[in-house]
Amino acid sequence: MGIKIYNTLSRKKENFVPIKPNEVSMYLCGPTVYNYIHIGNARSTVAFDTVRRYFEFRGYKVNYVSNFTDVDDKIIKTANQEGISTKELADKFIDAFKEDTGKLNVQPACLHPRVVDHIDDIIEFISVLVEKGYAYESQGDVYYRTRLFKPYGKLSNKSIDELETGASQRTGAESAKKEDPLDFALWKQAKEQEVSWDSPWGKGRPGWNIECSVMATKHLGDTIDIHAGGQDLEFPHHENEIAQSEAKTGETFAHYWMHNAYLTVGESGEKMSKSLGNFITAHDLMKDVSPEVVRFALSTTHYRRPMPFNETTIKEATTNLGRIKSSYNNATFRLETAVDSLENDHDWLKELSSLMIEFVTEMDDDFNAANGITVVYQLVKYLNRYLEEDVVSKGVITAYQETLEKLMLIFGIELVNQTDLLDDDIDALIAERNAARKEKNFARSDEIRDLLKEKGIILEDTPQGTRWSRSE
Repeated sequence: MGIKIYNTLSRKKENFVPIKPNEVSMYLCGPTVYNYIHIGNARSTVAFDTVRRYFEFRGYKVNYVSNFTDVDDKIIKTANQEGISTKELADKFIDAFKEDTGKLNVQPACLHPRVVDHIDDIIEFISVLVEKGYAYESQGDVYYRTRLFKPYGKLSNKSIDELETGASQRTGAESAKKEDPLDFALWKQAKEQEVSWDSPWGKGRPGWNIECSVMATKHLGDTIDIHAGGQDLEFPHHENEIAQSEAKTGETFAHYWMHNAYLTVGESGEKMSKSLGNFITAHDLMKDVSPEVVRFALSTTHYRRPMPFNETTIKEATTNLGRIKSSYNNATFRLETAVDSLENDHDWLKELSSLMIEFVTEMDDDFNAANGITVVYQLVKYLNRYLEEDVVSKGVITAYQETLEKLMLIFGIELVNQTDLLDDDIDALIAERNAARKEKNFARSDEIRDLLKEKGIILEDTPQGTRWSRSE
């Protein structure tokens, strides 16, 4: 069967066929580093880290590149406001990005290229487009002749006529420099108090769209397997990347285009964004919510499905992750009393094999994490059933635990054998107990209370909620 990917370019699921057998070249548009990433940005980072982890689980070697945009209008404006250089500002928020995504257990990319390290490459790339007639200089700026690239609009499914109507309404100094309202900037003439570099067209800096074309093709080749990013980048950023790259190389830029859906907030389901002012940074959120819970919530929702992010989302993630960790920890405790083997001890192998086949089938279908984690919940249910038996073999417990470890690692959750419960684990178990009591599942509620008591955790149910303390 193999992996299927929903390709934005074709608007359908396609069988994944890599350029090189058993290898994946993948480029993700990274952050513009002028502030902390908000939780919507974190969703994209986590979603495609999960995709990468699943490819690796399936035996692929993944060459994963994700850039830092460290030259941009917003960066220049913020740096000027703070009275520091653009490099100082970019360095600060690159470090913050690494810290925040580290807490979310996002694997670093194989390479994190920065725009400032690729200025010569960008100038060379633009020069080729000028030589080919796809770009032109105008008063120190360089623009791309959008209309000359005939397939323009193929990714976003927009027609030139539709785009022309919107572009014709724009006015201003930049519009006066253009041959056509549809044209977009590849190089911008330097302004006062702006960082700039020498070029054949005078001092200036790169336009936003050209950066990713240059870094992707330089580090992954003229044609890459997968280009990924948020839904908001589909147009115009990714559309412009295709136009620039394919005009220069004459080759298909990316075979598969993957876009994660918006993260929504509020009753109206409004998308989260900095421009709307309705965002919360991952940095601030993780001061109050366990990073592990945030990661679990983000990685177990299908990447193409709009995701509501609110208190309910956090509570559900806390409860569901708590159930998984509770089962895993219970299994560790039960190993102490488990027997080496049992006579009719082979049926569980078929059961576990069937679950693995089901998991792979679901995840192969465009990385359907929501269905994949449902299989994990079923695995946990079976494991709990064995743990409730009077006699269970160590082989069963070990096999289920090891499988649970492998599958949860795909979602960025590391399960570790431990004899002592951490504070986050206790909170998760209490959240699960509260949910069980609400559902009148008193057997499970009592089971959790007994487990905590066994580990020296004393619970006190009060009108303000459940409090806990460790016994001396």
